[in-house]
Amino acid sequence: MQEHYFELAVQVSSHHSLFSDFLADTLPVGFEETDNGFIIRSEDELDTIVWGLEQFAEALQKALNQNIELECKQTKLKNSDWVEVYQKSIQPLQIDKFYIHPTWDEPSEDLINIVIDPALAFGTGHHPTTASSLRAIAKYVNQDDKVLDVGCGSGILGVGALKLGAIVDACDTDIVSVENSEQNAKLNEVEFENLWEGSCSLSKSSYNIVVANIVADVLTFIANDLKSVLKEDGILVLSGILDKYEEKVLKFYKDFEIQERITQDEWVTLVLKKDKQ
Repeated sequence: MQEHYFELAVQVSSHHSLFSDFLADTLPVGFEETDNGFIIRSEDELDTIVWGLEQFAEALQKALNQNIELECKQTKLKNSDWVEVYQKSIQPLQIDKFYIHPTWDEPSEDLINIVIDPALAFGTGHHPTTASSLRAIAKYVNQDDKVLDVGCGSGILGVGALKLGAIVDACDTDIVSVENSEQNAKLNEVEFENLWEGSCSLSKSSYNIVVANIVADVLTFIANDLKSVLKEDGILVLSGILDKYEEKVLKFYKDFEIQERITQDEWVTLVLKKDKQ
């Protein structure tokens, strides 16, 4: 282990999820998500990442015709302090009947434990979209339901459904996410029925519940694919939606009724069911 490591604190004024997607596609290491940005740590200097973030912010401003404030602060720290500080910063979390905790914390005796060691953004239950999706899973998933987790990320949503006795498939277009989901399933002593790199359109099955915690634009692009794998009376859980984009998303799901809106901060999770009329 090197004597020092570098920590980059990133703050963004808006479009948090788009910056998260950019970092997930760009970084060779994991990153931590904060309320208004990200923390990236590496034994190598992170100047190239700062440059990339600045270029991405500039391109995004031009594409959206909006002002986006970006602040990056890099610090050199002693490696000996890192593990203890990091572990203390990650707190266990109760979401409905689930208790999410890292391997270094004790499990709950009363709740359904999900063990997740933070590695990627949108993966530990601390982000509102993940938390809201888990609340929907806790309420709507039953024993032996067939569930599909689209854009599985860390696998936390699929693992939650598995722990409720469901039969779960999962997919992600990012191979790192697929590998991370498989590792987290093993860590929780559960197993996905099928897990693949690619879109939900590759599935040959139909599902009682389809969960997609992605971003609003992608939810509009893949609307027909999500509908095609859902059983006639199935439940569709859409998350990763900023409240200002809710109506935009719903235009692509006009043939569905809203069963429930789960909101946290500026984020909305929609629970939809096919309109029988």
